[in-house]
Amino acid sequence: MSFFLTYAPESEEYLLTTAGYVLVFLIFAALLAAIFFTAGRKKTAAKSMSTKTLVFCAAAMALATVTSFIKFASLPFGGSITLFSMLFICLIGYFYGAKTGLITGVAYGVLQFITGPYIYAPLQVLLDYPLAFGALGLAGFFSNKKNGLITGYLVGVFGRYVCHVISGYIFFAAYAPEGMNPFVYTVAYNLTYILPEAIATVIILLLPPVSKAIGQVKRQAINE
Repeated sequence: MSFFLTYAPESEEYLLTTAGYVLVFLIFAALLAAIFFTAGRKKTAAKSMSTKTLVFCAAAMALATVTSFIKFASLPFGGSITLFSMLFICLIGYFYGAKTGLITGVAYGVLQFITGPYIYAPLQVLLDYPLAFGALGLAGFFSNKKNGLITGYLVGVFGRYVCHVISGYIFFAAYAPEGMNPFVYTVAYNLTYILPEAIATVIILLLPPVSKAIGQVKRQAINE
């Protein structure tokens, strides 16, 4: 473990070593390859479709990463209200279905870990990064439903929220104010940044020009 991580006693957290960053980059590359080959295994998919899927997924992760740095508010112990960053990952599930959406979400979680790693424990990393952001891919289960994007987005965001709540309750209960129930604290804490962004995103998605534009992009994404 020390080959990939080093302990920083002043902050009481672990830091990635050079070997650790190399390992995480390899995991990220493997997930991108999984997206490519998952699309290629479809009976109706050609190599060009696999490439298009990978391009759309990579573009979504890039947009989500850029917008994640545009923060309207940041909380002291992690979490922020961003410029609709979660939406871009949910769109991949909406375009290509749950399998591709989940893999893309996990890959994005790994990318978030690369850009801003916080390592307290292995399970905490798993919950706060690949599982939390991977949950955004749950939107794919509603890709063919009426109002599927909004429903899928809300389900994906809720999945991310649940992962952060579990992580917060297990690993960060000590940060709860004195006399406050740790579970209530982590439920409320994570809600303060998840909910405002979710509400703002749904309002945007309800605008006819936006829904029409997303429909056009989806047709371009899934047509060979």
